[in-house]
Amino acid sequence: MKNSIKIHHIVYTALMAAIIYAVVSLLTFPFMGTKLHPSNVFDMLAGLILGPWLGGLAAGIGNSLYDIIHGYGILEALVTFAMKFIAAMLAGLIANAYRKEGSTLRGKDHFRVVLGCVVSAVVYIALYMLKTFIKQHYVGGVPLDGTWVAMLEKLTGSLINNGFAAVVTPIFYIALRPALNAAGVIERLRPRKKSIA
Repeated sequence: MKNSIKIHHIVYTALMAAIIYAVVSLLTFPFMGTKLHPSNVFDMLAGLILGPWLGGLAAGIGNSLYDIIHGYGILEALVTFAMKFIAAMLAGLIANAYRKEGSTLRGKDHFRVVLGCVVSAVVYIALYMLKTFIKQHYVGGVPLDGTWVAMLEKLTGSLINNGFAAVVTPIFYIALRPALNAAGVIERLRPRKKSIA
């Protein structure tokens, strides 16, 4: 039983990482002078579906794999892994807090799903701005005024993408959850805890 659970964890995490990599690679749309890409939607979904730790792994692996394959380097990939892991982990952690295993989603659960996605989006934007500041000012040697301009330019795209994800992901997940429950996916990933008695 333990082995089959571990296999399910590996398979679903790898599958979600592959989906995230494909989304990052293939789906980008021009929007209001920036690029709209739904990768943040799938990062949050990973945390909601797989739980905080497996979801964080899937989001981190899928996005950092893109960086490595497209020549951004190992350091950039590690930073991406950490940022995406944290974003997916927060969405899953908040959404699944205090919810009974195997229960259907109720009003309070919906609120936690929305809250998890909003917190994930806000934290990711903050991390992205911090990364931009360090990369521009300390690594690139750009003066502070130029660094603030670069951050402001990046902030617009980040707000659009993460705002989109914070709105779309809860709707998508709440619609998808009954099918995941019916297929037994959630139960396989987060089995009920055995009674001590």
